[in-house]
Amino acid sequence: MACLGILKSLFLGVILCSQTVLGQTPEKPKATAELDAFITQKMKEAGMVGLGAAVIVDQQVVWTKGYGFADLEKQRPFTINTLMNIGSISKTFTGACLMKAQEEGLLSLDEDINAYLPFKVVNPYQPKAKITLRHLATHTSGLVDRSPFYSDTLYHYGKDAPESLGEFLKKYFVPGGKYYSKQNFLNKKPGTYRDYSNIAAGLAGYIVECRTGKKLNEYCKEQIFGPLNMQKSAWFLAETDLSLHSKLYKPEGEKYAEIPLYSITTYPDGGVRTSVAELSKFFISLLSGGEYGGTRILAKSTVETMLTLQFTPQNKPKNVKLDQKNSGIFWQTKYDCTMVGHGGSDPGVSTEMLATLDKKVGVILFTNTDLEGGKMGAYGQVFEELLRFGRGEAQKNTP
Repeated sequence: MACLGILKSLFLGVILCSQTVLGQTPEKPKATAELDAFITQKMKEAGMVGLGAAVIVDQQVVWTKGYGFADLEKQRPFTINTLMNIGSISKTFTGACLMKAQEEGLLSLDEDINAYLPFKVVNPYQPKAKITLRHLATHTSGLVDRSPFYSDTLYHYGKDAPESLGEFLKKYFVPGGKYYSKQNFLNKKPGTYRDYSNIAAGLAGYIVECRTGKKLNEYCKEQIFGPLNMQKSAWFLAETDLSLHSKLYKPEGEKYAEIPLYSITTYPDGGVRTSVAELSKFFISLLSGGEYGGTRILAKSTVETMLTLQFTPQNKPKNVKLDQKNSGIFWQTKYDCTMVGHGGSDPGVSTEMLATLDKKVGVILFTNTDLEGGKMGAYGQVFEELLRFGRGEAQKNTP
């Protein structure tokens, strides 16, 4: 990693790149000036190099802006059109593709996954138990990320993954495979225990590939990116306009180390690269029941299934408290079940895409900087301030 000897104070006090998007309401100068001041102060406290955000009210972007830098050395601003890998928010795209394939009659959330795979996935502790796509999508499958193997093996810096998704999964889940271990499984019956699982998302994405006959990135482009005019969004480095991609950073004292761009073998769990502006279209489409700007990507009933919280008092994992955690189809609750959507965290990446349960107010937030220890607190405060701003705008719009 190359160290960049540029002090944080050179940029964090400067507000950059305010943009307007179609459907945005006029800004209130006092309110947005206060928001700008708050965000730049929190960026300074946490050492965030770049940040982008959007606030959505009643399925409309009411405010969006970029701050700081996408490339600190070249002083390239971070804007709402800056591309960045979004970590686990990618799972919501995998979920949308999964639901689209179900719409097309190609799979069912409640079928045994082995009905769709070219190899068998059997939990050695629960060999007769049926694992379904619903289990994968709610992190209750009993298939787990073996640490530290998962992060050490699956991240490929400076290139796309050399090993195919299907080959990796076969070696991970089939006895005798290069990556096979009993530690890849929990001794829990599917549906009875929640354990957040990236590998389960990878497997769900691979099942979409098996059933559609298309790679997930291709199917996603056909069913989501294309219809929503998300022209710059992509899954792989080879597909991405890297001139629009943010650099990723890790603070080192008063300097920053640049983290090389990377891809993930199990890309359905975290591979999407998009911008605040383009992600807003996808988020609005789901908050609107599957439609954005007159274009429908999913049936309303399909989106309702995707967003419906799956755990109930009668049917919940033993380790889940319903006032603290619940799950849709690759959607998560946060803030003690007052928000729903997804967040993402990877080297040099922190992202949020969350809405209130009534879907009235949504917030998207990106930063291109590793946040460790107490620095996540400042990032969380930015999110909460954006949420307060959105609720204020929503209140003004209430008859």
